[in-house]
Amino acid sequence: MGRWMAIKNKKAASDAKKGVALARFSREIMSAARQGGGDPSSNFRLRGAIDAAKAGGLSKDNIENAVAKATGALKGDDLESLSYEGYGPGGIAIFIECETDNRNRTAGDIRSYFNKQNGNLGQDGCVAFMFEPFGRIVIEAKNEAVANQWVEWAIEAEAHDVFTHNEDGDLFVEIITDAKALNNVCLALTELATLPFSPETVELTRICGTETVVDDLAIAKPLIKLIGLIEDHDDVNKVYHNADIPESVWNACAV
Repeated sequence: MGRWMAIKNKKAASDAKKGVALARFSREIMSAARQGGGDPSSNFRLRGAIDAAKAGGLSKDNIENAVAKATGALKGDDLESLSYEGYGPGGIAIFIECETDNRNRTAGDIRSYFNKQNGNLGQDGCVAFMFEPFGRIVIEAKNEAVANQWVEWAIEAEAHDVFTHNEDGDLFVEIITDAKALNNVCLALTELATLPFSPETVELTRICGTETVVDDLAIAKPLIKLIGLIEDHDDVNKVYHNADIPESVWNACAV
């Protein structure tokens, strides 16, 4: 019985996290459609959100409904875009993006997470200046020669920055744009590139210019717990922080 209950509880937790992820896909689609229109052929952020949602298991009907709600073709939930800022254990800066239909509920939950993990929910603007908004495009390259071509095209498309990196043996080109120029850079890449423009990711993000190394387990454990609680909240879209936690510390906290 004990083992069966453990399996059941683990599955329930997994199902709950999947439900949060699917809701997050839907909100990202709605946000992208509201800001750039409901046509994914001209709104590259929307196209990227739809591709990510499909890969994550969001159904075609739910994707279409999210676009329809965002463009007014279908009555949708009255969601409000909000952000919260604060300091986690060790003074780590945390910036949170949410969409909610009840700001009092969301604020209360977020505040309780900070309080329970030795953090402090701060005033608007207390850490926002540390997390500058940018656009982000990620393209998988078959080899170094192809990656170099995308780097050249990105520079010609007036990207803010571009670099390559390896991840589990795969080569990727990461293109950073000014937040308002994300779609224009995507359009320019479709015109400049002689290869199909099929990015893995097209999104708005935030980048922190300075990070703080966290190698003290007494700080890392509650910090990781806090970030996890916030990320798992139904209303939270994205969480940003300036902690640089070494892999060895992550592993020690997982024990």
